[in-house]
Amino acid sequence: MTHPASPPLLTYCPSSLAERLLTGGQRILLYGEAGIGKSTLTNELSRVFSERGLACFCISADPGSPGFGLPGTVSLGQWQEIGWQVLAFEALCTLDAGRFRLPLLSAVNRLIQKTPQGLLLLIDAPGVVRGIAGSELLTGMVDLLNIDTVVVLNRQSKPLPLKNELLSFGVRVLPVHAHPQACRPGQKTRAHKRTQQWRTYLAVSNEIMINLSDLRLIGSPPPLDVPDAWTGRQCAFIDTDRTVSIGEIIALQDGKLQLRLPVAAATTQILLVRDARSEKNGLLVSAAPFASGNLQFLPPPDAMPYPTKDYSGGPRPAVKLRGMYATMINGVFGDPLLHLRQHQQQRSLLFDLGDSVRLSTRIAHQVSDVFISHAHIDHIGGFLWLLRSRVGDFPVCRLFGPPGLIGHIKGMIDGVLWDRIGDTGPRFEIAEIHGNRLLRTRIQTGCRDCVDLPEIQIADGLIVDDPLFCVRTITLDHGTPVQAYAFESKIKLSVDENALKTLALDAGPWLNQLKQFVSAGDNKAMIRLPDNSSREAGELGARLLTVTPGEKLVYATDLADTEANRTALTALAHKADFFFCEAAFLETDIEQARRTGHLTARACGEIATGADVKQLVPFHFSRRYETEPEAVYLEINAACSRVIMPPKK
Repeated sequence: MTHPASPPLLTYCPSSLAERLLTGGQRILLYGEAGIGKSTLTNELSRVFSERGLACFCISADPGSPGFGLPGTVSLGQWQEIGWQVLAFEALCTLDAGRFRLPLLSAVNRLIQKTPQGLLLLIDAPGVVRGIAGSELLTGMVDLLNIDTVVVLNRQSKPLPLKNELLSFGVRVLPVHAHPQACRPGQKTRAHKRTQQWRTYLAVSNEIMINLSDLRLIGSPPPLDVPDAWTGRQCAFIDTDRTVSIGEIIALQDGKLQLRLPVAAATTQILLVRDARSEKNGLLVSAAPFASGNLQFLPPPDAMPYPTKDYSGGPRPAVKLRGMYATMINGVFGDPLLHLRQHQQQRSLLFDLGDSVRLSTRIAHQVSDVFISHAHIDHIGGFLWLLRSRVGDFPVCRLFGPPGLIGHIKGMIDGVLWDRIGDTGPRFEIAEIHGNRLLRTRIQTGCRDCVDLPEIQIADGLIVDDPLFCVRTITLDHGTPVQAYAFESKIKLSVDENALKTLALDAGPWLNQLKQFVSAGDNKAMIRLPDNSSREAGELGARLLTVTPGEKLVYATDLADTEANRTALTALAHKADFFFCEAAFLETDIEQARRTGHLTARACGEIATGADVKQLVPFHFSRRYETEPEAVYLEINAACSRVIMPPKK
C-alpha cells in the first residue's frame, strides 16, 4: 500500500501565488502553525488582488492572535488601501481556538453568510495544527465552509502538518515555503499585543450595571458563588444570530454584574462568557478553568506511597502552586501534616508535624520552617522523626506555635540521651506566639545549649517575611490556643526581552532597581538608563515588566465552631487560592464536634464560602467515616461549590 505524496512546496512569492489562486475557487483557507506568517501572506495576497481591481474579503479566524479585529473574536474584513476594514465580528470570548473549536466554526460560518457571493474570500485559520483539536478544526473548516483551496504555509525542514487529512478532502492543496523571517513571537509578546488592542478598544467606554436575574448566561461562565472568578472576563451580548456588543466584566456583587462597554453599545438578554480574561497584571489571557487540575489526589515524587493499597489514610490531596507542591502527606484521615515543597529552592515548609514516616530523610534536611497548630500528639508527634533526621551539620530549623511550644519541644529533646553526638546535634529556634509578640529560644541538642532570644514584636500576625513569601497567623480556640496560618508567595516581576529590544535598551543592574521600585509601589522614582536618559519607574514597568501575582494558601485545623473563630478564620482565608481546612464530623455527629471543639463538614464549607476562597481542600476527617468519605465531601459541597471530590476507586 502506498501513501499519497505531499505536493511540492512552492516558493514564497505572493504575486505568482495569487495567479494560481485565481484559477481555482473563491474560498481560500490559509493554514499553518502559529507564527508561520499566515496573516502577513493574507495581507500581501489581498494587496495583489486589489491592485488587479478585485475585491477581496477575509475572515480573521484566530481569536488569540487576530490578523485584524479584536482578540476574543473572529472578524470579517474587506481590503482597502490602508488595510482591513472590519465589516462584522462574532464574539467568542476566548483566545483558545483549539478548546472552543465548535463555537469558532459556528461563528466563522455566520460571518460567511454576510460575505457577498461570487467574490474572493480568504480565511486566516488559527495556528492549531496538531492532535485531535487540529484535525477536527481543519476538517470542520474545509467541510463546513466549502473551501476550494488550502494554502499550507510550512517550513521545508518539517513534514506537512496533518498531511493525511489535507490530502483526503478532495480540494486543491498548495504547500508554500514560509518566509525565512517568519517566526512565532513569544507568549509574553503576544499577550502584550492583544492586551494593547483590547485596551485601545475599551479606551472610550461606559460602565453599566445589570441584574443577573435579567440575563441568560451562555458559554462557560464560572460559578456564580465565586465573584472573583468573574472579574476581568470578556463578555458579549448576543442576539439570536449575531453579536450585538462585547465588553468586560468589572465585578459581580450582590447578584449584579458591573460591566465596561464601548460608548453607546447595545445590550440584550443573552450574555456570553468564556475564559478570555484580563488578569490582575493587566494582561488579556486565558483564565485557568475554575478549580482546574491544580488539585490532584496523587502524591508528588518526594512523598512515599501508602504502605498498602487498603491503607485507611483516605484521599491524599496535592495542590500545585507556582514552583511548589503542597501535599497532605497522610491523607484526609491520617495525622495532619501538610508538606509545602519549594522545588527551585530545594526547601520545605511543614504545617503541623503528625506521623512523618512517609517523608524521606532528604526532605527533613531541607525543612527550614515548621508551623505547629497545637501540641496534641497527632499534630506534633512527628517531631521525633525531624529530630533524628537532622543530626549533622544542618542549618537552624525554625518552629512556630502557640504558647507552651518551647516546653513541649524541650521535653521531647530532654527525653533522649545525647552523649555521643557532640556538636552535630540538631539545632532549633522555637517561637511561641503570644498575641503580638514572639517569645523565642534556641536549642542545640548534645550541647545542652538552650538560649533565650530577644522577644520580637509582630504586626498583623506576620511571623515570617522572606524575600519570596510571607506567613501570617491567627490564634483560634480549641479549648486550647490553636494557630492557623496563611502562606502568601510574593509577586514575581519578569522582564519582557522583546519589549527591551523594542526600546533599544541593554540589560543591566538598572532592571533590578526597576523591579525594586515597582514592587514597593514607588512608580514616580526615576531610573537612569544605559543611554544616560531617565524615566519614571511606573512608565518603564508598564512597558517592560510582566507581573505574576502571588498565591495564598491557608491552613486551619482543630477549631471549635464559634462566632469568634469563624470571623477570624474568614478574614485570614479571604480570597485564598487554596484553603486547607478541617472537616472533622458530619452534621449527624454535631454534638461530638461540639464536645471536642471541631468543625463539621457544613461549617467548613460555610467558612470557605464566606471567605470567597478559590478552592477548598478539606482534611482531618474523623476515622468513623473511613468507609464513606464521599458523605463528608457531599455535605461540604452542599455549603461550598469550591470543593473537588476525589475520583471513586
